[in-house]
Amino acid sequence: MSTSLAGEIATELIKELLNVVRMTYLCRPTAEQLKRSVDSLLPIVQETSLSGVELPQHRQNQLSELADNLRLALELARKAAASPRWNVYRSMQLARKMERIDNWITRWIERQIPAHVLADVHHIRADYAARFDRIERTLDITAASVMARGPVALGTAPFSMFPEMMKGFVPVAAPAKAPIAMGSPPPSSGFPMPEMMEGLMPSEEAAKVPVAMGKSQSSGFPVAEMMEGLILAGEGMKPVGVGIRFGKEKVKEMLMDGFDRVTVVGISGIGGSGKTTLAREICKDPEIRSYFKDRIYFETLSQSQNLESLKLKLWEQISGNMVLGAYNQIPQWQVELGTRDKGPFLLVLDDVWSASELEELVFRVPGCKILVVSRFKFPSIVKNTYEIESLGEEDALSLFCHAAFEQKYIPSTFDKKLVKQVVEECKGLPLALKVIGASLRDQPPKLWLRAKNKLARGESICESHENKLLERMASSIEFLSGKVRECFLDLGSFPEDKRIPLDVLINMWMELHDLDEEDAFAILVELSNKNLLNLLKDAQNRAGDIYSSYTELSVTQHDLLRDLALHVNSQETLTSRRRLIMPRKENELPKEWDRVKDQQLEAQIVSINTGEMKESDWFQMHFPKAEVLILNFAADAYFLPPFLSIMPNLKTLILINYGASCTTLQNLSVFTSLSNLRSLWLEKIAVPPLPKTTVPLQNLRKVSLVLCELTNSLRGSKVDLSLTLPRLSHLTIDHCIDVTKLPSAICDINSLECLSISNCHDLSELPCEFGKLNSLKILRVYACPALKRLPHSICLLKGLKYLDISQSFNLRELPEELGYMTSLEKFDMRECSQLKTLPRSSSSLKSLGHVICDEDIALLWKEAERDIPDLHIQVAEESFNLDWLVE
Repeated sequence: MSTSLAGEIATELIKELLNVVRMTYLCRPTAEQLKRSVDSLLPIVQETSLSGVELPQHRQNQLSELADNLRLALELARKAAASPRWNVYRSMQLARKMERIDNWITRWIERQIPAHVLADVHHIRADYAARFDRIERTLDITAASVMARGPVALGTAPFSMFPEMMKGFVPVAAPAKAPIAMGSPPPSSGFPMPEMMEGLMPSEEAAKVPVAMGKSQSSGFPVAEMMEGLILAGEGMKPVGVGIRFGKEKVKEMLMDGFDRVTVVGISGIGGSGKTTLAREICKDPEIRSYFKDRIYFETLSQSQNLESLKLKLWEQISGNMVLGAYNQIPQWQVELGTRDKGPFLLVLDDVWSASELEELVFRVPGCKILVVSRFKFPSIVKNTYEIESLGEEDALSLFCHAAFEQKYIPSTFDKKLVKQVVEECKGLPLALKVIGASLRDQPPKLWLRAKNKLARGESICESHENKLLERMASSIEFLSGKVRECFLDLGSFPEDKRIPLDVLINMWMELHDLDEEDAFAILVELSNKNLLNLLKDAQNRAGDIYSSYTELSVTQHDLLRDLALHVNSQETLTSRRRLIMPRKENELPKEWDRVKDQQLEAQIVSINTGEMKESDWFQMHFPKAEVLILNFAADAYFLPPFLSIMPNLKTLILINYGASCTTLQNLSVFTSLSNLRSLWLEKIAVPPLPKTTVPLQNLRKVSLVLCELTNSLRGSKVDLSLTLPRLSHLTIDHCIDVTKLPSAICDINSLECLSISNCHDLSELPCEFGKLNSLKILRVYACPALKRLPHSICLLKGLKYLDISQSFNLRELPEELGYMTSLEKFDMRECSQLKTLPRSSSSLKSLGHVICDEDIALLWKEAERDIPDLHIQVAEESFNLDWLVE
């Protein structure tokens, strides 16, 4: 089995490596070398596999190890083939990993017994073994057909061909105790018989049990029964209800029908019914991943989607080719050629709102399978839709108990009748069960009774009345403390189905609710524990570190929970609302806002979501109490709102551009009036040059520049930043790929305490005046592959406590005077592969308590442990994060 598996993987790997060689530049030499190694290995493995003789256990173990490494190489090759050409960092990472695999394969070949000789011996033995196998199988099948109590139907294949179809048959250790009905897809589906036969009982036991193979009109595949007791991938041992198991198999069957046909399949249900959960479980299913060879693309849409840029991005992922221009300019023959010979692919479109946008995103190419997840049905486009039903009583109770009691059943000390009444009012909706259950966790019985009565007073929930679900779920946030509840309602200020940067959220809460950073983070964790928001990946652990950066971390929120926040906010009149929010993207400001433009509005948060805005698109509004302004847009040019100049209490300004390229801002003069501004977040903005007459922003403490173009702003700037930004303490520059070097003017900002520069792939040098930053406590310069050295003056930073230079794999040396940084407490230098030595002075870092590094450099730090007794050395695994590309 190990030989066969290794051979299959090696064959597939060679095909994928050819794609890498043809399509990528940076990975090409490594891919060619790896291909040569696998080419020399493949004939040996295939000969051994085709012999059909069982190998000794120790050789099976060796081949299993080989198969595992070949599988890893295959995954790396697929990632390399799909990697965008402009992403230099990822390509070089993948090349290094493939090089390691190639070295391992070379050592494996040299270490083993001469495999060619072994293969020849196998051929001699196999000739006799194959003869006996065919005779034994024929006798067993004949005996089974005679002794069986029921007829044996062998599908559409002739009986004479059955011995050949039985090749690869593996008996289980014990006979089955019940009849097995195996439903087979029709012959056209190409379903291989050996896979269907895996796991059947030994042939000598076959006579005791009738086996029906093939599908008749009267016999279906009992999915719910067969799936009973199973678990879904990625869920550990957590039980899953029969409904979702049945739905998973049903949708899988529809997706895998017709190899080359364009198939559009749907999952529909009301908000909170588990549509997205089911879609994600289907994507993780091993059978689906194998069928599509991991060519699975998951995209969450929204009501304010830029379809043209989305379609272009999806096509680049699917075809593996970078496109210059718009998608509609690609000739149809080139579209069809882009997916030829790659097999089928699965595109999951989550949260689709309209038939017109869905029609735009259906790729009419062979092998395209699209799974549409929506609250609505689109019968003109989606021919087969699986409709999610509410959970049954038992499954609903189990899910509720997991949220409320962290166990599957009602505790013996609890009033079972009361719990079941609360569960009944949730009407089998998974999200309502999770949120309401979590809100009642550790609450006294009186509050449970109060919640039950509040839920019971509402009308029954049906699929067409989601507002009634919102009324029920509103009770779940009544148990939140004052500031926690306000922080939850603030989440509605961000666009639907978009990731919310953790840095933006924490900072906004700190300014609005007078919180310390630690308290704001504690609220974030509490909301996550109550299922009111989702922390992506390992965000809670990563953000919980004392020196952690929030820049690359984000949270999401179920659209129904966002609807809940908007629902609660809308209970007040427009002029008295604490949050004035545009629920979705529109081409102009809401008409109801125009009707109150002459009145003073009480809003503390104003959130606007539009496309391109010109001066004539705005009207004057009055926000005397506004502290946070969030401008979400998708545009090449954007005129800042005139009313910015009359927002005297504005503390936080957030500009996020969701367009395909950086936007140019107009009406910059409004910044001269923002004397109380404390925090500025710019995302995908072409930052303009600062004029000499720039008015000082006396209270600005934090600036974050993400995915921005900074070249024009930095080039030749003569502005004295220490005068323009006299109190700036935090500066973040992330994914600004046009930055090649930092201006020395940054080193004049004496108030700077935290400087974070990350994922700037062309940054090659830091200013030599770095030592002037006397107040600097935290310095991050990570994922900057072009950086080759640190300025020597960095060693003058006597107050620096945290230094992060991780993933700067061209950094060749550290300054010899590193030991002068006597306050340094933590040093992250993982994936700096060119660093081979440590400065002698590193043993003088007496305050150093934690070093994160690769295994090679860890050995050098071990020697320094004698002089730094409290030093903890952590060997880190290689990792790279491209989650930001999802947006």
